[in-house]
Formats: sequence, structure tokens, C-alpha cells
Amino acid sequence: MAKPKPSTSIFVVRTTAGQEKNVADLVSARVELKKIPIKSILVPESLKGYIFLEAEGPHYVEEAIAGIKHIRSRVPGKVDLSEVERYIISKPVIEELDVNDIIEIISGPFKGMKAKITRIDSSKNEVTLELLEAAFTLPITVHSDYVKLVEKAKEER
Repeated sequence: MAKPKPSTSIFVVRTTAGQEKNVADLVSARVELKKIPIKSILVPESLKGYIFLEAEGPHYVEEAIAGIKHIRSRVPGKVDLSEVERYIISKPVIEELDVNDIIEIISGPFKGMKAKITRIDSSKNEVTLELLEAAFTLPITVHSDYVKLVEKAKEER
């Protein structure tokens, strides 16, 4: 039995970089005011300069974005849901980290300091670090949500 085809499609709209949330708010207000059948608006944090609109056809998207400041254009064609999924489903930070990666601590008493990962404990969601800016090496263990990847470890050959 064939899968039922979705009645809506996903369309991409180019915006001024950094203005994605403002554009989404303006489009949302217009959609509510004019009762345009736009099902959803997605503003991915990791993709600058683009928003996604779910609608039954491109003419609804054109009506929703017409004349709004900071909108560059509608990208021709539709986008497959599988291409959008990577912006919807977020991976835990710990999955992207490896031993010897350089990270920045984004929370806690060591906030703003850079460190090198010496050990990863996936079961506890913790990483053990060596601070790079410290006078002596002192291993500290922090939750993986408190770190941001700065540089991947160079592979040794």
C-alpha cells in the first residue's frame, strides 16, 4: 500500500542574515491577520539567512511574504522533509565531541575559558577537561551541556 502523499509542502524563504526571527514574526502576524493557510514556520538556529514555511502551495507563501522587510526571495521549488529534519532533530552535544577536541566552557565558574577534552563519560553526560589557560593542569569534570565545540582534534597519522 502506498504512503499517502502529504497535502502540504515545505518552501524556503531567503532573509537577511540575523533577521530570521523578525521575519518569522512578521509573516506569522500576516498569516493570522489575513487567514493565509500557512501550517508552520521554522527558523533553524544553525542556518542563517533562511526560514522554512509549510503550505499547500507556493502562491500562499508568496502572499504571506509579499512586501515584508528583510525578505530576499523565495527559493524556487519545494524542499523534501528529510532535508529539514536535521534542523528539527537536535543531537546531544556529547555525540559531537571527541577526546582532544578544543572546547569553550559556556556556563559555570570557568565560563569563557578554552579547554581540551581528556575523557568523555557518555553515561553521565560529562566531559573531563584540561584548561588551556590555567597556570597548571587541573582536570575538571563538567556537564556536556556546558561546553561548545571550538575545534576538532587533528587526526594523528
